Amino acid sequence: MSDAAWSLHSQLQKDTIDIGDLPLCRVLVIKDAHYPWLLLVPRREGAVEIIDLDEVAQAQLMTEVSRVARALKEITKCDKLNIAALGNLVPQLHVHVVARRTSDAAWPRPVWGVMPPLAHDAEEVQNFISALRRKIWLG
Repeated sequence: MSDAAWSLHSQLQKDTIDIGDLPLCRVLVIKDAHYPWLLLVPRREGAVEIIDLDEVAQAQLMTEVSRVARALKEITKCDKLNIAALGNLVPQLHVHVVARRTSDAAWPRPVWGVMPPLAHDAEEVQNFISALRRKIWLG
């Protein structure tokens, strides 16, 4: 069940493409073609930390992170997955799931701030979103 008062933080709206809702989280693609990079944002008003969710929602979050991470790994054939809930710049609780390759622009460093965001090719990102939606049961 979603919180009727919930809304997506304006910075996340600006930086992402919405691909759909799982039972708890909105799933988003970061607008940066350097990396296959997803966000999961629990639709709970006021959630800043994972501990702000009750235990049932925490378990659901981990289930959804695992589902999305497995799908991302399968689709991208990446070398490594990075999964993190930082929120230093955007306080709304969100979990990053990034497919990494040893050949990517930031390897082995974190992806933040290494390269300016690269716009996605419209057809490529739509193909990626379609594949992801099928794998995580959104379409």
